Amino acid sequence: MTDRQKLVEVTDLRVRFASESGPVTAVDGLSFGLGAGESLGLVGESGSGKSTVAFTLLGLHRGSGAEVTGTVRVDGTDVLAAAENELRALRGARAAMVFQDPLSALDPYWAIGEQIAEVHRVHTGSSRAASRRRAVEVLDRVGIPDAARRAGAHPHEFSGGMRQRALIAMALACSPKLLIADEPTTALDVTVQAQILDLLHDLRTEHGMALLLVTHDLGVVAGNTDRVLVMRDGRAVERGPVAEILGTPRELYTRELLAAVPRLDGPRERPAGATGDILLSVTDLRRHYPAPARRSAAPGRRALLGGREELRAVDGVSLDIRRGETLGVVGESGSGKTTLGRLLVRLTQPTSGRIRFEGTDLAQASERRLQPFRRDLQMVFQDPVASLNPRRTIGDSIADPLRARGGPSGPQVRREVGELLERVGLRPDWYHRYPHELSGGQRQRVGIARALAPRPKLIVCDEPVSALDVSTQAQVVRLLSDLQGEFGLTLVFIAHDLAVVRQVSDRVAVMRHGKIVELGTADDVYAAPEHPYTRRLLAAVPVLDPAEADRRRAARAELRLPEKESALAS
Repeated sequence: MTDRQKLVEVTDLRVRFASESGPVTAVDGLSFGLGAGESLGLVGESGSGKSTVAFTLLGLHRGSGAEVTGTVRVDGTDVLAAAENELRALRGARAAMVFQDPLSALDPYWAIGEQIAEVHRVHTGSSRAASRRRAVEVLDRVGIPDAARRAGAHPHEFSGGMRQRALIAMALACSPKLLIADEPTTALDVTVQAQILDLLHDLRTEHGMALLLVTHDLGVVAGNTDRVLVMRDGRAVERGPVAEILGTPRELYTRELLAAVPRLDGPRERPAGATGDILLSVTDLRRHYPAPARRSAAPGRRALLGGREELRAVDGVSLDIRRGETLGVVGESGSGKTTLGRLLVRLTQPTSGRIRFEGTDLAQASERRLQPFRRDLQMVFQDPVASLNPRRTIGDSIADPLRARGGPSGPQVRREVGELLERVGLRPDWYHRYPHELSGGQRQRVGIARALAPRPKLIVCDEPVSALDVSTQAQVVRLLSDLQGEFGLTLVFIAHDLAVVRQVSDRVAVMRHGKIVELGTADDVYAAPEHPYTRRLLAAVPVLDPAEADRRRAARAELRLPEKESALAS
């Protein structure tokens, strides 16, 4: 690659941030290049420095107090030395970025189309009418149904996958030469993730853009990048063609990352099914909500009841959960997984149906009648930040269930909390730490410790690993398996990642539009899926073989359901 062909040139990049304990080096002597039309996967665990690199390429480090040295050139612009007006001319026009959290990146007060049109107008000088037409054009290109009408919608009216597509449309508005995608599929369900990655692949092929794909998951780069650069502690550990890195990695750290990626053909934590008696049984369970005023319920899930349209979040579910087993629940966003989980532990009251726990029907029980059962039915939530009180120490949060059950107080509570912290892999002396002082994986472990505190019989884990990097994800999955064996727990494991669910589950329930469309042992469901929807989910799971990833992309096109029924349109 000649210097003239290089679109991105990074030489000896170092980025340091000030902290109370002294300077923190986020990037330490990194060098790499990216050619026009080429794609590079920047891979590493949380804290490896990969997002810092992505932000630095567009000069977004300015104003953060970061100390940056080295050379960063993007399409001929010296980013570190450029004036603000030069950076504004670069951002959005010649180089654009798709951020990890589209809800934070989009202005909640502006319509989606207005935000895209504003970017186009500022960088091209086009008229407002021309920019509005361009906004509709790019929204249509990224697969937003009825783009002309949906351009007037606000971010909260789009699903997660649609918001991510809207961000990609905004990035495409000015036909940039470089697209930086920072964890563009984290926390998206498996089919939406596949659709977003397929879209990025198609756009790069059509427009000849260079792509920098930032991710913690090596499975995501297969079939989507030409080369891979693996980072750890701000440094390059290994780099090379994607097939070489995924097939024959040289470095131990790369091999560890690969081993942490959950695979459909990998080893299972649960080799045999549970044979205990029935702990919890639900019969014809339903939960209906009034449909949103400005957005219809997803096809197959709406009904006119008494002249009023309602959303059937859970629609006639019946199943038994045996003592000591792990039941995996999978499905796309909006399939009803989380609502079902909340119903099982009676955090949500059903519209109708039965929930029998050890023979007692809790479906319509009052809160007073539910109190004796609260200690037995616990939940680990998807977002530990939202579920933990930021003003209370993690020790106090874990101690609450102990106090609620009328247990010990004072020093004995401290001892029990310390034992729980130690059991989930945290230090007992962290009792006085606050949630913001812990990493995402550590906060999730606190959530698990809090759920364990009252010694429950059943724990519902709602997407407990969806936003964690693959190494931390593997640690949490292993921890749950160990705790299940130690405490005799029964688990309901809700996730959109089918590979993770296979790894931990005895049986698997596949949900779609509030119904269970397939239920069976993990081996049967994965080896010989009966329902087309299950086959579609399995076809969307990332694989580590680039050639197989290309084959699956073609297969997904054949299995793709009508757009109006997809998760993106729901």
